[in-house]
Amino acid sequence: MRKSGPGFMFMYKKIVYNLAVGAEAVQSSTYNYLGAAQNAVDGNSESNYMLGSCTHTAGDDPWWRVDLREVHKVTRVSITNRGDCCEERIVGAQIRIGNSLENNGNRLQLLVYEQHRPVKGRFVNIFLPGHGKYLTLCEVKVFAENLAVGAEAVQSSTYNHLGAAQNAVDGNSESNYMLGSCTHTAGDDPWWRVDLREVHKVTRVSITNRGDCCEERIVGAQIRIGNSLENNGNSNDLVTAIGFILSGGTKTFDFKPVKGRYVNIFLPGTNKYLTLCEVEVFAGER
Repeated sequence: MRKSGPGFMFMYKKIVYNLAVGAEAVQSSTYNYLGAAQNAVDGNSESNYMLGSCTHTAGDDPWWRVDLREVHKVTRVSITNRGDCCEERIVGAQIRIGNSLENNGNRLQLLVYEQHRPVKGRFVNIFLPGHGKYLTLCEVKVFAENLAVGAEAVQSSTYNHLGAAQNAVDGNSESNYMLGSCTHTAGDDPWWRVDLREVHKVTRVSITNRGDCCEERIVGAQIRIGNSLENNGNSNDLVTAIGFILSGGTKTFDFKPVKGRYVNIFLPGTNKYLTLCEVEVFAGER
């Protein structure tokens, strides 16, 4: 467990994407009109309750729950506490993750400090047992496992010693190519592929573009997902085409689940260069 400022977190590995923002949230009760359950997943970590971005319950054994819509391997939960008063009220709250709504989800698996492996679940509960308790949450963020980090990656060609395929899944989003954490191909119709080792229902891919030059080169690249290595995987399902990504920027592509073991980035055309400074892949339950 790490603590910093008004927030605290359960942490497994590097920061990935927040599953909770905008998801449906409910709670045991609502103290007044300022304290709606949805406030904890509005993407705003404002900790002054009076500014209307925190939750607030009333009564005994209060709880709050977010529905992630699908089963995920949760790797990290971050909570921002109330900042204008009453910070001690959060003490004793439990983070529980799982798939059951028995007892409003408050019998799900209890996370413990220094949890070192992902926990599967669709629901994340914050439960504060006791009489006369108030539960106030100013933001709850839930993070999922990046399936691509550390996985085996290959590409159509390699421009020089700095541009290895594995650089896009090294967990480092450094966008200056000269620092050795980006890929770089050479030749026509370049492609890059990561092997997720198993078939997953992929729902999101994030790509970090080169930042020191040439950001326009990514335009027209395609994200393809599937199980076939025919045509080096470039004939798998086309999920989306990539438009402009800011220099050094990370763009996230969300889509309905697509089943596949392989994720390809394919850039059709002659005299094309494909440079990826990080590719992150996220999925629901297999």
